[in-house]
Formats: sequence, C-alpha cells, structure tokens
Amino acid sequence: MFEELWRWSGAFMQGTLVILLVFLVSLVLTVIWGLLGASAKLSGNRAAKAAANAYTVVFRGTPEFLLLLLIYFGSAVTLTALVKLVWPQTRFVDLSPFWAGAFAISLIVGAAATETFRGAFLGVDRGQVEAAQALGLRRLQVFFLIRLPQMWRLALPSFGNHMNSLVKDTALISVIGLQEIMFTADMAASTNSMPFAMYFAVALIYLGFTTIITLGTGHLERRANHFMTVSR
Repeated sequence: MFEELWRWSGAFMQGTLVILLVFLVSLVLTVIWGLLGASAKLSGNRAAKAAANAYTVVFRGTPEFLLLLLIYFGSAVTLTALVKLVWPQTRFVDLSPFWAGAFAISLIVGAAATETFRGAFLGVDRGQVEAAQALGLRRLQVFFLIRLPQMWRLALPSFGNHMNSLVKDTALISVIGLQEIMFTADMAASTNSMPFAMYFAVALIYLGFTTIITLGTGHLERRANHFMTVSR
C-alpha cells in the first residue's frame, strides 16, 4: 500500500495544488457574490432585492452536484450561441473545467454567504453609521470604513464554515474532467485495485485543508475579539 501511495505521490501533489488554486479563485468570487447579494437584499430597489432572493432560493435549494453540471454544460451552450453570432462556422465553445468549476462552486457557496453577510450588516451598530454620516463621510466611505470592517468581524465565524464548504465542494469538479486529487484517486484506484487507500489519502488531504482553515479562522476571531475588548 505504501509503495503505491509513494508511486502516486507526485500526482497527488499536483492535484492538491489544483485544489488550492480552485479554492483561492472561488473564494474571491464567493466574497463578491456574497457582498453583491447582501447589498441587493438590503437595498430599496425591488428588482435587485427580487433577483437576490431568487439567487439564494435557487442555489440553496438545488443539489450542488446538479448545479455544477447545469453551469458547466449551460455555459458551453451559451458561449457557443454567442460566438456563432460573430463566427457562424464555430462548432463548439466551452469553459475549461477549472474556471467552470470555480465559478459554479463560488455561486453555490456565495448564496449562503449572501445570508451571512446580510445578517452581519444588520448587526452593525446603526449609531456608528449615523455618526459617520453626520461627520460628512460619503456613502462609499461609510461602507468601507465603518460598515464593512464591522460586518466582517460579525460574519467571520460563519464564513469560516463557508470556506470549509468551498474546499469540500472542489471534490465535485472531477466529474467535469478537472484533474485534481479526486480525479487522481479514481485513476489510481482503477489501476492498482486499492480504492480504500487512495480515497483515504484524499480524505487526509481534505482534512488538512479544513483543519488549517478552522485554525486560521479561530485565530482571526480571537484577534478581532481582542481588539474589541481593548477598545472597550
């Protein structure tokens, strides 16, 4: 068993790097979708609020695996149709599994982040926002200097769970052809007939990712609460 694991160690390391890159890209996108969705839900614009509500209902109520397939194949159909408008001779255009997968899981987790950010924004002391406005700060200044930093502190515990979800959801992307660690484990298991050992190695890698995220989030929470205690 150990000989087989060593033989596939290079492939597992490459797959782990792919997972890390997917996670980082999808993390940035998740924050964007979450902030946009929360801002839309808290806005007075009915159309924006309705769109944000539809987004969270659909992406929180549909199986993640199904959403991944719909986004991957749907993006191919959409891109092909758009390109054919310019170059009619085009036969097929699609997103790479990397970008399609990162985009899909960011939308999935971003729906949950939307609700987390919305609740955190509501938890910001309204008096501080009014004081900032009274001092003459503009709307964007109030958002970036007052609301966003305090919202982030309140959202951090739940957002740590969202980051763990992002990491674990990367395991789904192998189904659309991305050569990450699940893809590698499938290949290894099919050649050496040792599926338990191969998948157990993958489980340890994912456990390592989630442990680092959990410890890092806990450290950030303690720092945020320490600063709050000092300020009091």
